Formats: sequence, C-alpha cells, structure tokens
Amino acid sequence: MGCCESSALKEPHLEDKNHQQQQGQNNNHRPYPSNGTDAVPPGPGGVPAFSEFSFADLKAATNNFSADFIVSESGEKAPNVVYKGRLQNQNNRRWIAVKKFTKLAWPDPKQFADEAWGVGKFRHKRLANLIGYCCDGDERLLVAEYMPNDTLAKHLFHWENQTIEWAMRLRVALYIGEALDYCSTEGRPLYHDLNAYRVLFDEDGDPRLSCFGLMKNSRDGKSYSTNLAYTPPEYLRNGRVTPESVIFSFGTVLLDLLSGKHIPPSHALDMIRGKNILLLMDSHLEGNFSTEEATVVFELASRCLQYEPRERPNTKDLVGTLAPLQNKPDVPSYVMLGIQKHEEAPPTPQHPLSAMGDACSRMDLTAIHQILVMTHYKDDEGTNELSFQEWTQQMRDMLEARKRGDLAFRDRDFKTAIDCYSQFIEVGTMVSPTVYARRSLCHLLCDQPDAALRDAMQAQCVYPDWSTAFYMQAVALAKLDMHKDAADMLNEAAALEEKRQKGGRGN
Repeated sequence: MGCCESSALKEPHLEDKNHQQQQGQNNNHRPYPSNGTDAVPPGPGGVPAFSEFSFADLKAATNNFSADFIVSESGEKAPNVVYKGRLQNQNNRRWIAVKKFTKLAWPDPKQFADEAWGVGKFRHKRLANLIGYCCDGDERLLVAEYMPNDTLAKHLFHWENQTIEWAMRLRVALYIGEALDYCSTEGRPLYHDLNAYRVLFDEDGDPRLSCFGLMKNSRDGKSYSTNLAYTPPEYLRNGRVTPESVIFSFGTVLLDLLSGKHIPPSHALDMIRGKNILLLMDSHLEGNFSTEEATVVFELASRCLQYEPRERPNTKDLVGTLAPLQNKPDVPSYVMLGIQKHEEAPPTPQHPLSAMGDACSRMDLTAIHQILVMTHYKDDEGTNELSFQEWTQQMRDMLEARKRGDLAFRDRDFKTAIDCYSQFIEVGTMVSPTVYARRSLCHLLCDQPDAALRDAMQAQCVYPDWSTAFYMQAVALAKLDMHKDAADMLNEAAALEEKRQKGGRGN
C-alpha cells in the first residue's frame, strides 16, 4: 500500500478456496501451528502464501520502524501505524506494508492469529493481498502487499497534477463494488470504516480495497473512526457493523467520487432529493462526464444511504448497476490517472548508504560525477608499486593522457575522457581503479551500459574490496534492467563501506 491514510491504514488480501496443508517454510515465514489451520497457497501474480513473520524480519524490513517509512498518519483517528518496508530474504525481496497495532490491542495472540488467518484466506485482484502477520510478545502486526500509487483520498481531495477523470471514477466504483461482493460471497461481508483512504492504487494504477478493513483495529475496538456525520445511523444506535452498514459506507465513497469532496450524506441526500445533481458534481470535471451515467450513480448512492438498512442494495446490485457504465475498458488505469506506470522502487538498503551509495541508488549520474571529481585518486593508493626504471617517457605520456582525461571528465566532455582514459589503460604500465570507475561513468552518460559494466568489473579486479566499483556495477546493472542484481550489488557496496568504517579497507 502506499501513501497516507488517516483513519484507515494501508492494506492487503487473498483468495482461493483450495486450502493445502502448510508445508515447511523457511525460518523467515513460519506457519501458525497451534490450531492446524490450513495455509493459504500462493496466489496469482506471485503473491506468496500467507504465513507468520518474525518481529526481527519486519524490524529489518522497515529500518527499525523508521518514521521515514510511515505511510499512514497516526493519531487518535488512526492509532495503528502502517509502514512500508522491503523484505530482506534473498529469495523474497518484495515490498510490503506493515500495520503495527498499539500495545495489547489484541492481548490474546491466538485470537489475533485466528483473525489474521481468517482475513488471510482471501486473494483477489480487487484486494490488496494480506501476506502474513506477527505475534511476538506484545507485538501484533499485519503484513500486506505494498500499493505504491497512493489512496483515493489523495487523488480526489489532494491532487497536484490532475483530478481523476470520469471514466476512472466509474472504474473505481465498480472495482470496489466487486471487492465487496467477493468478500460477501466468500463469507466475510463485514468491512470496518470503508472510506476513500481504504481504496489504494497498485503499480498499474488499478484501484484495490484494503484488506486491513476486514479486521478491527483491536479486539474490542470501534469499527468506525471517521466523523460521525459519515457513520451509518444504525451503528450510532447499537455500535454494531452489519453488511448493510458496509453498503451505507460504500454510498459515501460514491459521493466522494461524484463530488470530489467529502460531503456529509445528509447534505448530499437533500441535494439529490431536490434534483440538484449537477450542483453536487465535481466542478473540476469541467462538464466532461455523462449526465445520464452520473444520474445512475447518484441514484445508486441514494439507495445505499437509505436510513433503513433493509432498503439498501446488496453487493451484487452494486456490481450489476456499475458494470454497464464502464466506457473505457481498454485504457489502462495509470493512463486515466495521469501517472507513470510504477517501476520497481529502490530496495530498502541492508546497510546505511554513503553519499556515493545514495547517488547510485537514485541513479543520479550527475551526483556520481561530482563525487568522483572530488574524490580524485585517493582510493588508488597502494594499487601500484612502480620501480624507478618504470618512470620512462612512456610513463610520462601515459600520465599525460590521464591528465587530459581528468580535465575532460571535469568539464563533462565524456567522449574525450573515454578516449584519453583508454590511452592510459592500453599502455598497461599502471593500473588505476579510479580510471576504470570514471570511464564507467562516462560510458553510462554516453548511454553505453554494457561498456560501463565491464569497466566497473575491471575496477573491482584491480581493487576487490572497493565499494565504488560495486556501486558503479549496480548503476550499470540497473541501466540494463537487471534490477535484482543491481539491488544485490548496491547492498554489497554498502556492506563494504560499513566494513571500512569499522576498520577494514573498502570505500
């Protein structure tokens, strides 16, 4: 899941009714053994089996639950914080969202595990999949797929580049209706505090419903934490969530999609009854919507918001009403959202990154260039043992070629720098890892990642523990779309830097 949620937190899910007995998993993902619960098998798209995580796993993944990794706001309305993180198991480096409950929100670990397993049985393309949970001492955590493209609330209420177009709003409404229908059909119709913060966008920009809402915030916790003006009337009477309460909340999401604002249902119903539908419509759509389609959605919202629960539609009615309205089925969601298709984000480093490491992780070639200019040749010390006899005219010519290369490198004349550094290297009397690193960057800046990778590997051959050689390989590998290898190389470089800071040689 990605981005801020206020009262709601980031989320996950799962489907598949074929339960197979949990087999031995690695130590990082241990099945909960106490009640013989069947494990959830891996789902579509490579979603792993639902399992138990150790607290150490999740602590490492979130950089010790760093404030920089928080993706949902905490506070009275959202006491359970959600972090993003990256699993560090070498066979599973996926991004995750980790919901960390307040201390003793679930005092009984078995009860928490049973609830988590209940939600963990769901896998569906309209849900953010629940991957696992953690019970460790007083710690209670849920682990979900990470949704990188923010929440519906962000795109509707806090947009920076463009608002959501009408066809995309219709898609959001349908997809969330389908998610609710799936959960209802599979025997889990209760959803706690459905709102625009619970709708997340995945790497393709497709809307998904957070699975965290299928579970309460605590054993005895309230099911709604939003403003009471948006709360189902029957919940105010008896404090209980029913399937009809979920439909009411879906109606408030429809109002959000139509108006682009968070309007209390009572106000919206007054406008609908007064036939002032156009006044409710989001002015940012600038008339780019079908009045007929909008009328259908408003009427559906009105039915969802009926005071008497029995007068509200069911989830199949939601899908049946919204499906015929879809008018751009072949246009990808990320195009309609106006965002770039999400590429794999850089991994959470296992070791703290230096300025060089940070620049390489960000693929910032300009910053790498500045660092190499400033570092000069201080890292070449000890890589050459020259006798007096080797200081020949040839040596002077070779050093002159390197000097010309350094001037060209400083002045960003990278093609000339490549030629001059090549003259230096071809003589072969003196080897310099820095020259290889500099020529590697020049190749990258000239869009020659293969040559850049070869030079970075040569730098490593000359100086096996030099982190810069590994960093340059990481950048070249990323340019070659070998992202897993690039991530591994980046971590190796950071480890070498850490080792050097503790007394070893390797920067």
